[in-house]
Amino acid sequence: MSTRTLPILFLNLGGEMLYILDQRLRAQSIPQVKAQKVLHDIIGSMFNKRFMEELFKPQDAYSKKAMRTVFDRLAHASIMRLNSASMDKLYDLMTMALKYQVLLSMSPRDILLITLNHMDAVRKFVEGNDNVMELVHNVYKLLYQNYASLSLGQFQLIRQSLLAFLQDLHIRVSIFLKDRVQNTNGKFVLATDGAVPFTSEVPGTIRYYDENGKVFKTNEFDSGCKHHLSDKQGSFELFGDRVITLGMNMYTAARPVETSPSKISAQETSRSGSMTTLTEAESTENPNPIAKAELNLLAHLMGGSDNPSKGNTFRLNLFSTDEEEQKAEVRRVKQHSGKVITVDATKAGQRNELTKLMDEFSIDGSTSSGSKGDDLLELMDSA
Repeated sequence: MSTRTLPILFLNLGGEMLYILDQRLRAQSIPQVKAQKVLHDIIGSMFNKRFMEELFKPQDAYSKKAMRTVFDRLAHASIMRLNSASMDKLYDLMTMALKYQVLLSMSPRDILLITLNHMDAVRKFVEGNDNVMELVHNVYKLLYQNYASLSLGQFQLIRQSLLAFLQDLHIRVSIFLKDRVQNTNGKFVLATDGAVPFTSEVPGTIRYYDENGKVFKTNEFDSGCKHHLSDKQGSFELFGDRVITLGMNMYTAARPVETSPSKISAQETSRSGSMTTLTEAESTENPNPIAKAELNLLAHLMGGSDNPSKGNTFRLNLFSTDEEEQKAEVRRVKQHSGKVITVDATKAGQRNELTKLMDEFSIDGSTSSGSKGDDLLELMDSA
């Protein structure tokens, strides 16, 4: 596994999370000022300078459970709150969108272009907020310094590492099902037509070489696919043309976003029990007590929910209706009772300490005096 995978994985998942949250904030008619504050707070926490510096150090990618925990805390780094069912759905959508994009990437270097498309969208989200914009530009700088000069072989290792992280995830998403790019078993349908990578050739030619490496015979054949050459190569520059559309916001169109095709047909819905796909947090075995303690410590240090009595928070629903969300939560508890880690960071007595700790993790990029930081979780432990 490539030690350069973690930043790419984190930034792409983070970009998809912001797309989804933006879509749901609009769908629930959250006031623009409040919605903007939510996105800016999350982006500010996500792109904290010290956090990014540690993230970009060569290291192995984290486990799926640890990555899920990090995004759980990031999603609650603002006045917005998600219950467990909505958080599960949010993470499902994030991971499946990224898996589809990685599978569709024509060239290994497209992995960085996908990341830059996410970054371009994040930059638009924070226009007008100079403090957060500075953090975003810092990430562009880190991406260019660490990835722009990589070889195709190194990019291919990153792509393989991403696919290894995302393998065995077959969660059905209605936006993919309606576009007929995903089957009802959750597996993607990959087209054989379309553009080929820049500088490559359209399939249909067989060349024979002699012992001196010279072509002495050429045969042409019909591949049966409709291919065409790419016009130009995507740019890694700050304001460059990425060329590809992978990594752009697919939720801009007014259509529902579901993790299960509940509206495909009544007959299929009636037998959907055998097709249910569990989230990663639910399907993995219970961790050992030390791992559970580490996750609870992480939640404690990153902060808990604000006191609801203050009236300054609001709940975001990733489902079409509150009833659908409630049913998903009940089903989640019934099916996986005893297998879910409860991360409790809501005790009122922790608020003063947590507020001070969150100040250390604020968007201004300030650092604390802690000395730990070998990986993402240790960095948060030392915040």
